[in-house]
Amino acid sequence: MTRNPPATRVSILGKENIIIDYDLWGSFVIQDLLSNVPSSTYVLITDTNLSKQYGDSFSIAFKEHVSKLDVEARLLQYAIPPGETSKSRATKASIEDWMLSAERDPPCDTKTVVIALGGGVVGDMIGFVASTFKRGIRFVQVPTSLLAMVDSSIGGKTAIDTADGKNLIGAFWQPQRIYIDLQFLNTLPTREFINGMAEIIKTAAIWDTNEFDALESNAGSLMQAIKTPAVFGNDRLAEVKQILKRIVLASVRVKAHVVSADEREGGLRNLLNFGHSIGHAFEGILTPQILHGECVAIGMVLEATLARYLGVLKDSAVSRLIKCLKSYELPVSYLDPVVQERSGKKVCPLNELMSIMGVDKKNDGRKKRIVLLSGIGRTHEMKASVVADQDIRIVLSSAIEVYPLPHKNLEVVCTPPGSKSISNRALVLAALGHGQCRITNLLHSDDTEVMLRALTDLRCATFAWEEESEVLVVNGKHGNMHATTKDLYLGNAGTASRFLTTVATLAKPGTAISTVLTGNTRMKARPIAPLVNALRDNGAVIHYLESDGSLPLRVDASGGLEGGDINLAATVSSQYVSSILMCAPYARKPVTLRLHGGKPVSQPYIDMTTAMMASFGVKVTRSTREAHTYYIPQVQYQNPTDYHIESDASSATYPLAVAAITGTTCTVPNIGSSSLQGDSRFAIDVLEPMGCKVQQSSTSTTVTGPERGTLRPLPEVDMEPMTDAFLTASVLAAVAQGTNYSRSTRVIGIANQRVKECNRIRAMKDELTKFNVTCREFDDGIEIDGISPLSLSRPADGIECYDDHRVAMSFSVLALAAPNPTLIRERECVGKTWPGWWDALARTFGVQLEGVDLGADRIGEQKASKAVDQSLYIIGMRGAGKTTVGAWAAKLLDWPFIDLDTQLELDIRCTIPELIKSKGWDYFRELETSLLKKFMTERPTGYVIACGGGIVELPEPRQILVQYQKSGGLVLLVHRDIEDNMNFLQQDKTRPAYVEDMRSVWLRREPWYKECSSYEYFNPTSDAMPLSKPPIKFKRLLEVITGRADQLERMRYKSHSYFVSLTVPDVNSAIQFLEEVVVGSDAVELRVDLLKDPDSKDDFPSVPFVYQQLALLQRSTDLPVVFTIRTQGQGGKFPDDAGDHAMSLCKLALRMGVEFLDIEVQYPEAFILAITGAKGNTRLIASHHDPKGTLSWSNGSWVPFYNQALRCGDIVKLVGVAKVPEDNAKLMEFKAWAQSAHNTPIIAINMGIVGQLSRIQNSFMTPVSHPALPFKAAPGQLSATEIRQALSLHGVIQPEQYFLFGKPISASRSPSLHNTLFRSNGVPHNYSLCETDSVQELESVIRAENFGGASVTIPLKLDIMQLLDVISENAKIIGAVNTIVVDSTRKDLGGSKKYLVGENTDWRGMKLVLERAGAQHLKSPSGLIVGGGGTARAAIYALHEMGYSPLYVVGRSQEKVRSLIETFPATYQLQVLSSPEDVNGLEQVPHIAIGTIPADKPIDRHMEAILKELFHLSPQRAHQKAILLDMAYKPRSTALMELAAQDGWETIPGLEALVGQGLFQVYMHHKLSLLMISADDCKKFQLWTGITPLYRDARAAVFRDEE
Repeated sequence: MTRNPPATRVSILGKENIIIDYDLWGSFVIQDLLSNVPSSTYVLITDTNLSKQYGDSFSIAFKEHVSKLDVEARLLQYAIPPGETSKSRATKASIEDWMLSAERDPPCDTKTVVIALGGGVVGDMIGFVASTFKRGIRFVQVPTSLLAMVDSSIGGKTAIDTADGKNLIGAFWQPQRIYIDLQFLNTLPTREFINGMAEIIKTAAIWDTNEFDALESNAGSLMQAIKTPAVFGNDRLAEVKQILKRIVLASVRVKAHVVSADEREGGLRNLLNFGHSIGHAFEGILTPQILHGECVAIGMVLEATLARYLGVLKDSAVSRLIKCLKSYELPVSYLDPVVQERSGKKVCPLNELMSIMGVDKKNDGRKKRIVLLSGIGRTHEMKASVVADQDIRIVLSSAIEVYPLPHKNLEVVCTPPGSKSISNRALVLAALGHGQCRITNLLHSDDTEVMLRALTDLRCATFAWEEESEVLVVNGKHGNMHATTKDLYLGNAGTASRFLTTVATLAKPGTAISTVLTGNTRMKARPIAPLVNALRDNGAVIHYLESDGSLPLRVDASGGLEGGDINLAATVSSQYVSSILMCAPYARKPVTLRLHGGKPVSQPYIDMTTAMMASFGVKVTRSTREAHTYYIPQVQYQNPTDYHIESDASSATYPLAVAAITGTTCTVPNIGSSSLQGDSRFAIDVLEPMGCKVQQSSTSTTVTGPERGTLRPLPEVDMEPMTDAFLTASVLAAVAQGTNYSRSTRVIGIANQRVKECNRIRAMKDELTKFNVTCREFDDGIEIDGISPLSLSRPADGIECYDDHRVAMSFSVLALAAPNPTLIRERECVGKTWPGWWDALARTFGVQLEGVDLGADRIGEQKASKAVDQSLYIIGMRGAGKTTVGAWAAKLLDWPFIDLDTQLELDIRCTIPELIKSKGWDYFRELETSLLKKFMTERPTGYVIACGGGIVELPEPRQILVQYQKSGGLVLLVHRDIEDNMNFLQQDKTRPAYVEDMRSVWLRREPWYKECSSYEYFNPTSDAMPLSKPPIKFKRLLEVITGRADQLERMRYKSHSYFVSLTVPDVNSAIQFLEEVVVGSDAVELRVDLLKDPDSKDDFPSVPFVYQQLALLQRSTDLPVVFTIRTQGQGGKFPDDAGDHAMSLCKLALRMGVEFLDIEVQYPEAFILAITGAKGNTRLIASHHDPKGTLSWSNGSWVPFYNQALRCGDIVKLVGVAKVPEDNAKLMEFKAWAQSAHNTPIIAINMGIVGQLSRIQNSFMTPVSHPALPFKAAPGQLSATEIRQALSLHGVIQPEQYFLFGKPISASRSPSLHNTLFRSNGVPHNYSLCETDSVQELESVIRAENFGGASVTIPLKLDIMQLLDVISENAKIIGAVNTIVVDSTRKDLGGSKKYLVGENTDWRGMKLVLERAGAQHLKSPSGLIVGGGGTARAAIYALHEMGYSPLYVVGRSQEKVRSLIETFPATYQLQVLSSPEDVNGLEQVPHIAIGTIPADKPIDRHMEAILKELFHLSPQRAHQKAILLDMAYKPRSTALMELAAQDGWETIPGLEALVGQGLFQVYMHHKLSLLMISADDCKKFQLWTGITPLYRDARAAVFRDEE
């Protein structure tokens, strides 16, 4: 700061006002200001972060210089909060008020000079202040971020943001000086540095090829410096100072030149907006989580893609741009995993993007203008070009609709990209070779980019593009490479994963001693075990990091294989063979490669590899004596000077198929009979026999299709030599019907296609079925029945592509022949091999395309709960209850249930003990494994399958299950207390006895069970003592793991929701009051950090203890569970340094299917990524607590934590401290800002007594306490009742009037019941009687503004229906309405203000009371109804809903009873019992009964005789508790109850049912939608208020005078 460095000056608008170099800040800036921008007052304005770091030292230096120069000048300082939120009217006004204040003494005047020190926010804001203060004063820019240096500080644009958008209010106001001090970059955070690189790349892309070359060639060294931690005082830029100055200076000069030529954006300056038109649209949605430069990078790729689609830019240039951006770790798609993770997987709807682009200032009215590249370093026009909306939509859309190709004569030439297979091999061989090789026609695709990046990271070669990216120059290092510390992320590139696994063994140790290869979820499910096994056998050390047999792998650096004999199973993939062949010359000894297991798959690809190796100087000899054996010499590759890659023959099948299916002509000019690729035979071997005219030379192929609809089917075609082309053949076969031929085409030899990007055989079958095409799937093939093209159906939801390029391209061909447009989902997946495929369809063939936005479906792994339909496999010890749990799951999911042991016995026609006795355990395990594999293939979706207890004993089935669950399949471990299990198994003689102690078996299998399963259920029952009805706990678990219900959406629907925080050391101690504690809450929080494990020596509970606690809580409450570990630093008790244990506990919670998991954003990135990647359908609450009150809601300090929470949370939770009441208002302002920008729900509250108001105002998932709990989880916490009382006082919850309609009703207990519950739960409503028998008198009552709902009794249960808007299905079947519900979510109907729904809760009350009494049909599922009146209808409905069948009815009038039965569906299985003799003949005697006869009259003698016989027989023959519910309210004990009690029946009075009805009613009045979601789980009070009240409170209100 003391020397005056030689500075570089750049002219702008005729003056050298831009000064750029290192170490300008301080002396140089001060001297230059005092000399060239003189003033008596300088005002330094920066943000609070930079002020501490640079402001004070500058002030001291300024005073020193002023003193030395003896001038009158003062320096004032002002700091604003950091972040985009400061770029506002309010901040601008506060600065101006400060500058005008008399406290400045004197205030700032027209000669004041403002110094803007900071990034773009500060520069834009302060420039605008300068432009308006005193009608304009001078200012200087001192940009401290790279983005500001090369972009916002230059050009005079100033602005602030408003609620309507960014930079909408501002002015052009040129700074007097721009001091670009590159030394600021030394402390710039890595992400901000990379953010600025986007603008530098943009400028080079539009203006200067040489500068773009420099960016490419220096990416490695620059990124190494950029990623070095930014530490004040550490010169991380020492090694790259010159190149950094060069690229910044070049970018600055371009912008200065353009601004000078076009200051006010008349045309030329628009070029600087390359990437901005689309990038700004994304930024408008993704800000502030995604930075400006990151959005511009995404925009550049899309605008370049648009230029390619319009035919003005080559694909090679697009690929080069993408590669450059990726080399600086900038995103190239908003679906980039980093973007998704940072933005919280925020969706960018197409229409919203187009709307934002519609207000771009470059536009010409409604015409959108976009900068189009024509090559690297130049643009299509010297201004932004007009582009049609429909073309933009195609590029931005997640899916594409392909229209039928009209009948027309076409003769086209189509050149597919270079062969993927040859490209990948050429890259490996050239990198391993010696010398330079110029590769032309290299495929520019995701796969080759992955390969290039990995080879670069391994430092086995250098790569450079020439001739506008048409030539790749490779300088190979003849096998000299080093392991890398950077994980090689391969996405879903199968070829790269297999080739690089062997390549990585050649690496030498250096800074890293091993290399990790990993990929996306689908890659992690693809097999690689045969290759790994062969490499291990030859001395390579390779570790599986997750599941055996798949990536990720860690490959130790060993400098090459041992060599000698290598044995490889080659029946799965020929790529295993090619991988070893290409690396074998660098083994320590010559290699003999023997392929075993039969004929290798895809032999032509092996031949391709050996032919290419010969081109690179290594001749492989194929044995003439041993089948499938190869001899590879120990020799170094010699790179040819030039190597041309022919077009991809697999890709060439698509344009040729277009000709075949549409009757047109297409020529592929560089694929012919001399091709290295097996797929080059497709035209001759497939298209010609199907009726096409084929002309093929050695270098080209021309196909002319027959008349439309006349393609001939192929009885059988072996496509083993060209397996990838079978998808193309399949779509042609779908419309191949011929004339004298069978309509079926059978494709064989394609077994390897099951383990490609997806199971392609199954995918083709499933997707062709959507077109109404019949297919049959075989192990190694598929058979397709062709139909007329006009008979092709339109797939309702489009074609699922499975992230597979070949699926997408194949079905786009079929779409051309269909009568209607076809939606192809996952449009972008074609980028794997032919990024320009859609361009070719549109430009070459003239196909009409239309972009379609699929919204949230665009993201593969949404935060939203996603339903899973993959089959559910159940594993666990014998006797754990797998059969019982499987039956529950099958019933709930409506899927078939299969027990593999039972199926095996059916298949072998003997019992398993008999099989083991005759053939042994090994044979049984072999059959068991084969059956598992068969079911995995044949029943992939929609089944519940229970496996045998020992399925995990062998590695192969374990690997199958692991891969299944890793790829998204469901595997549920059912566990039971081991002691109970042992006792049960001692009695079970149906299975072979264990040959060892069962506890030892469990201990051995336990880790295998957990490895193979994704979820775990603790079962309190066994198969010997099953529950007929699934417990609520299991239903909730199944909802979570299958995604069939979403508790978050249920919460969001409610106007107010709460979760109660359990502050107990042991859940067992809370069981006695848990039912009371959860009243009024929507979820219950398990505070794990507050648990006390008596057996733990640490300050935290053990995993087994938490397992027991969570399992106990889940089975003790019907509410969703919030699993929370609050660390000490966040105000909890969990140690801050126990992150690994916290991870284990969080993963346990996910395995047990908790609905909500609280995850603190302060955890390390790896921790958060691990949880977000494993969360399934559990909703994450991303939280940050500030117990010390260091953050403020008003200065932007909470924004970084909010942004972090958005990245990983389905819900954001921020908890601060209120010191004064105003802090609550500031919180509400912050929350309003957050909710306006993002749809992610937010919990935002303040702790402390002062902060209680914020808890009352927080409407979503407010944490609450309860008086029965030992203490509150946080200072200021309230109960749900207290919050509702406060909301009622403030008028947020407005009083509503509820009624009982009917006559006579004066003795009704309903007002007592409902008003008691209203008061105890803090709501201001009132329930009263409205006695009438005239329905006309009620119309004005139910349409009143404050009408909340009503109960209805006789004589109005039928008449009331005419006044209501809709009647529920249960009320229709029962034939009576006893509850009126106001559905506030529905719009007015017929001008009415209320939408009224008629319900019946009688049956719900009956069901609730019987279930509370323990009713379940374990052995005798029949039920009994006594009576034939209106209440009997509700009783029939209730027992039917509970699963009882048949149902017997006893009544006084046989005719009346029979008439009643006839009104119900036959599925109810209703039977009349007319005599005692009928009872004796029953096979199933009922043990559940509901009485509906009047209690004020004696029981009819004939009925009494029948009932006596029933009551007497039932306990004897049903062998379980018999229960009678008598619906009569008085007397307390009726004659019917006494009659039943004589024979040991448990009897329940009707007032209990009244309690149940009331519980349901009140809930229904406020939460009708929840009733529709899960009506079985509601209680009657819940139906009005959404509150689950304490049953005992309701009962006490009803029975107050009875007990």
